[in-house]
Amino acid sequence: MPELPEVETLRRDLLPVLVGRRFTSVVATGIRSVRRSTPSEFSRALTAAAVTGIDRHGKYLLVRLDGPHQSDGERTLAVHLRMSGQVLLAPPNAGPEDAPLHTHVRLGLDDGTGLWFVDPRTFGELWVTHGAGRPAELAHLGPDAWRHGLPPWPTNRRVGVKAVLLDQGFVAGIGNIYGDEICHRAGVRVDRSAAQMTRPAIARLRTATAEVLGEAVEARGSTLGDGQYVDLTGRSGGFGLSHRVHARAGQPCLKCGRPIVGLIVAGRSAYQCRTCQR
Repeated sequence: MPELPEVETLRRDLLPVLVGRRFTSVVATGIRSVRRSTPSEFSRALTAAAVTGIDRHGKYLLVRLDGPHQSDGERTLAVHLRMSGQVLLAPPNAGPEDAPLHTHVRLGLDDGTGLWFVDPRTFGELWVTHGAGRPAELAHLGPDAWRHGLPPWPTNRRVGVKAVLLDQGFVAGIGNIYGDEICHRAGVRVDRSAAQMTRPAIARLRTATAEVLGEAVEARGSTLGDGQYVDLTGRSGGFGLSHRVHARAGQPCLKCGRPIVGLIVAGRSAYQCRTCQR
């Protein structure tokens, strides 16, 4: 958490705020948040760079940059929120004393506004890389789950279906929340062996992936009880109100009324309906 729909929401929110703007100040006080470089190297790489576009691959936000000099070439600011990262819009002329607790990076823009990177658990990170394509650090990722859908199903794998969906090398962007929701929508057990999936079941899984992720993006993502995911202006996502199984152990299935059960799949919590999912 956050997963693909939450990062896509952030990307859309940032487009009118960032594109065409230039970074005028970069202050990194959290060493772990910029751990692929030193804070001073990170600041030098980003200061005076102009934003030309914003992309996303899976759970990664990719801010496209042009340097102040032609020799700088195209660069990319990569952002990975991981468990608790937030990117918040700073009000005009805000000072460091105005930033929320656990703000580890402060980015100033040439219109007087700025961005705060807030991360209580410090698993998230930002780094600047050369080039405008997918950063080399993300070469291990599979296709984007929402833009490209599921790749050919790995019928030779003996792990459960949800474990395959969570494998970012297979498909990028699906995490614990949407893995549960996709499996329920498709009527497939989260612990069903990937090798036992039939063609009709795989087809349902593909359809469910597109439907669930699309609906979650339109609802601006999911905010759970911990409240750690919020959008650029601090608002909660609305898709949590539509969750059919995730974090609903003991509550009735919205389709059949039987209790939702919780279990562990690939070391992660999972939720499903034993009646509707087979």
